[in-house]
Amino acid sequence: MQISRRLILAAPATLALPRFAIAQGDTRPSITIAVQKVVNSNTLEVLREQSNVGERVFFSSIWEGLIARDWTGDLRSVPALATEWRRIDDRTVELKLRQGVRFHNGDELTADDVVFTFGPERMFGTGQGAPQGVTLFASVPGANLQGKEVPPEVSAVARRNWPSLEKVEAVDKYTVRFVNRTPDVTMEGRLARYGSDIMNRRAYEAAGSWLEWARKPVTTGPYMVAEFRPDVSLTLVAHDAYWGGRPPLRQIRFLEVPEVSSRINGLLSGEYQFACDLPPDQIEAVERNRAFEVQGGTILNHRLTVFDKNHPQLRDPRVRRAITHSMDRQAIVDSLWAGRTVVPKGLQWDYYGEMFHSDWSVPAYDPAEARRLLREAGYRGEPIPYRLLNNYYTNQTATAQVLVEMWRSVGLNVQIEMKENWAQIFDRSSPRAIRDWSNSAPFNDPVSSIVNQHGPNGQQQQVGEWTNEELNRLSVELETSTDRARRRAVFRRMLEIAEREDPAFTVIHQNATFTAKRRDIRWKASPAFAMDFRAGNWGI
Repeated sequence: MQISRRLILAAPATLALPRFAIAQGDTRPSITIAVQKVVNSNTLEVLREQSNVGERVFFSSIWEGLIARDWTGDLRSVPALATEWRRIDDRTVELKLRQGVRFHNGDELTADDVVFTFGPERMFGTGQGAPQGVTLFASVPGANLQGKEVPPEVSAVARRNWPSLEKVEAVDKYTVRFVNRTPDVTMEGRLARYGSDIMNRRAYEAAGSWLEWARKPVTTGPYMVAEFRPDVSLTLVAHDAYWGGRPPLRQIRFLEVPEVSSRINGLLSGEYQFACDLPPDQIEAVERNRAFEVQGGTILNHRLTVFDKNHPQLRDPRVRRAITHSMDRQAIVDSLWAGRTVVPKGLQWDYYGEMFHSDWSVPAYDPAEARRLLREAGYRGEPIPYRLLNNYYTNQTATAQVLVEMWRSVGLNVQIEMKENWAQIFDRSSPRAIRDWSNSAPFNDPVSSIVNQHGPNGQQQQVGEWTNEELNRLSVELETSTDRARRRAVFRRMLEIAEREDPAFTVIHQNATFTAKRRDIRWKASPAFAMDFRAGNWGI
């Protein structure tokens, strides 16, 4: 990838509730948020920590992009570090930077930081990558992070997010230009997505190693990292020079509390001010105490069952199709979610607008069809492993147990294998077959989900679980075509392949997230995993 730096100017109730912690000389409150997990990768780098839990701690506290999302509204794109942008042609977007923005180290944001953020030293690595539509296989996280070389999984995510970025130019100190190799109607969406956030060049270059940087990134957000204890906690403190106004909180601490009951008990006792990831069956118990309330609901994220079609029992697509037809998704929604979520129309969201296929559906619950497919495939009850984390997702373990019984009822011998972390989920030393996942849509186009997560450089193909030649060709067409009608037809064909003919995954239900808090805290939950603690969402 070519990087151009020209014309850059140098710039250095009745219940007695416990009171918030107050710092001497600073009357702003400090809060503690109990979470199931802070981050999965034990880093705070957006290109490595691509997860639901990462979204919660990153946005909008630490990381910011040129274009942001309206986290407490409808998630539409809004100005952030860029105040305006314009299309020059089908391949080029020019943005004007917000002037006077300060990083956590006091440096002013300039075009040089933006150019560096999207450069090989930080994002793409020194390799040549792969042509658009050709899979760049990624190693499972675990590479040596003590040097400054970009880890392979980071560059893999970067090329997934920006498969054909040709160059980023600094037009002047406060103007940048993104140029694609191919036409791309989604460039503005890519700029707003998770992973296109801006970092400080000087701090990155001064860090002793990539890992040192990734555990204390210097960015522009309203809060900055004070202490990060992997697998324990993350403590943020106010960045008082924040361009969006003085942050309302002195300190935010995210604390790992794996057990739901412990999160709830800590909330009720006053140890925590927020408790995240509550299952629906606990909402009534929390709200029986009128001093507390639960916020949340469905979000732009779907829960999936994902297949590795290299497993001997899953090579025949009829077995995977049988799995999809033996899942009573509505029963799961009714029994485990108390009807607080829905079974969506496949891997899509209505905010896709004209790209949304309202007449599409997930595979029908049809046990007779499932049995027929298994007979045709010659499946005779051979074991199929199902790698499972213990409630990384809300209701994950209970959902898995219900699914296994549904599959067993049609003759599928699916066996749960409990794993401790994602590295064990992806490990190739023993056969992989079924796992859990969730997919989001970071912007309102199917490129952001079905291509980004299941296309040639989506995670599923990069880790070697699944591939389909036709879908890969269509992925490139969906990314590069400017013909709206053709793009819509291409997306539908991709749904047919990935959900019906050669299943890569099957959608279980739309995800929902529920957060409990003290009722007297005036704060609004986002329709996403993100938690917004900026001035406009505190004391509202």
